[in-house]
Amino acid sequence: MLSMLRKALWLFSLAVLLLVIFLPGYIKLQESRAKNRKLEENFRRLAIENSLLQEELQRIQNDPLYQEKIARDKMGVVRKGEIPVKIFADKKQENRLW
Repeated sequence: MLSMLRKALWLFSLAVLLLVIFLPGYIKLQESRAKNRKLEENFRRLAIENSLLQEELQRIQNDPLYQEKIARDKMGVVRKGEIPVKIFADKKQENRLW
């Protein structure tokens, strides 16, 4: 009986020793895997964003109608002879509920 108790204690202490030795490395491995997944997700998102920006750049460089649209919408450019008209919403009407 005492011999079995010693063997059990010996196995228990060996298991605790192995746990103490390998647990920090395992935790660090799991953290590295999680960080790697986040970086891969970020890389995929940036790759998609990059391809969309490349498409827009090609469109800006090659499509005169798109160039005109950007110039009108973002920069307020008008053609020669056009009169720009700005429409301001009435604040009282915006706040009213119908």
